[in-house]
Amino acid sequence: MNKQKTSTIRTARKIRTVVSYVGLSILSLIWVFPIFWVVLASFRQEKGSYTSYFFPKGYTFANYQRLLFDAQQFHFARWFGNTLFVAICSCAISTIFVLSVSYVMSRLRFKMRKPMMNIAMILGMFPGFMSMIAVYYILKGIGISQSLLALILVYSGGSGAGFFVAKGFFDTIPKAIEEAAYLEGATKLQVFYKIVMPLSKPIVVYTVLTSFLAPWMDYIFASVIMGDNYNNYTVAIGLAKMLEREFITEYFTQFCAGCVMVAIPIALLFIVLQKYYVEGIASGAAKG
Repeated sequence: MNKQKTSTIRTARKIRTVVSYVGLSILSLIWVFPIFWVVLASFRQEKGSYTSYFFPKGYTFANYQRLLFDAQQFHFARWFGNTLFVAICSCAISTIFVLSVSYVMSRLRFKMRKPMMNIAMILGMFPGFMSMIAVYYILKGIGISQSLLALILVYSGGSGAGFFVAKGFFDTIPKAIEEAAYLEGATKLQVFYKIVMPLSKPIVVYTVLTSFLAPWMDYIFASVIMGDNYNNYTVAIGLAKMLEREFITEYFTQFCAGCVMVAIPIALLFIVLQKYYVEGIASGAAKG
């Protein structure tokens, strides 16, 4: 009787496992399908934004060649360089801000600590684009609108307010390690850079990735700040221009090629740093 019951339980578990895998496989196919279609369209020889068939009738690399080397209408290579420059600079500044603020909030105790955390939490409930008109006029007033510096300032300026996940991670690091270093004569700065940072690789990677993604994919702030400064466009603005009515028929396949090229750096970063990214989220969310 017990053997039969055990066998029934095992069979039920196997069925649930198979059903789970089948469901996940179906969801994966649904998720991958649009990406696969965009990749195919980027190699499509036929022009136009719509075709009545899924697989292209002809394949070519000309879409990528025109995208990178034909600057008669769209300067994609320049826009890609602009975006990369802004993303790297913003990522470096934002990472320093976020890690510094989160470590201070985790370790130091001062009078305004809780009010500042509450204010940061309340401000985080409002979408950033609500302030974009005010930000634009401030940048215009100081004479740096429609510049890459303006984008860097916008993306990195308020990054320190998003310290909650990193703070949760720092809370998991035992204070005894730092106290031992203080007894040996180390300063707070030395403890932070030489002891805490080597132990915080997951949250550092998480912060770097999130700080890099925001400027890399943003369209709203970039379009408002850049206006008609064509040379300083980012790839998000440039790709959106390709979908305008007068260009979409001729440049849609190049748009798809641009989407693939924009996705490659992010995909590579996630593949290489996925382990640390997941650890950073898990540890930060546990106590954040």
